[in-house]
Amino acid sequence: MSTKLNLAGTARAEALRTWHGAVLGLESNLQPIIEPFPRWKKKEAEGLWCAAFVYYCCIKAGYKLPVRPKECVSCNLAGCGAWEEWAKADPRIGWLQNTCLPQPGDIVIFDRVFENKPHDHIGIVLEAGRDSILTAEGNLNNVSGVVERPRDGHIRGYISLPEGFDYNGR
Repeated sequence: MSTKLNLAGTARAEALRTWHGAVLGLESNLQPIIEPFPRWKKKEAEGLWCAAFVYYCCIKAGYKLPVRPKECVSCNLAGCGAWEEWAKADPRIGWLQNTCLPQPGDIVIFDRVFENKPHDHIGIVLEAGRDSILTAEGNLNNVSGVVERPRDGHIRGYISLPEGFDYNGR
């Protein structure tokens, strides 16, 4: 199976596993997702872990990614903006405009989904149609899930990681 298809399958399974922060009286189960980011504690991750979920799924699917690529000046891959910054600065990675038809396993960055700001959310494409995409996402009101979203102006762009990508493998 290709790494991208493995990422889509992994993301779907992990989203449906129901990762969550402290919601509905439940204690957060996010520790495995935020573990690669040692300065981040569960309480700090509350409501901010969508990019960490994407990173977790990528690693679990077999991609070899650093926590903070050297191309990221602003922050590590626990932040949505860092994913875009990295994709645009590393020529090995594809940055696709929001008008492109994404493939399963592509990473989607959204604008103004939860806050009125750019790159405020991120997910992994499971399926793409003409008018909508099905994505696996972390932090949908502090819970993971699979959601259908319109292919509209809220989509900032897509990241296409190469098959079997190993950041240090060059």
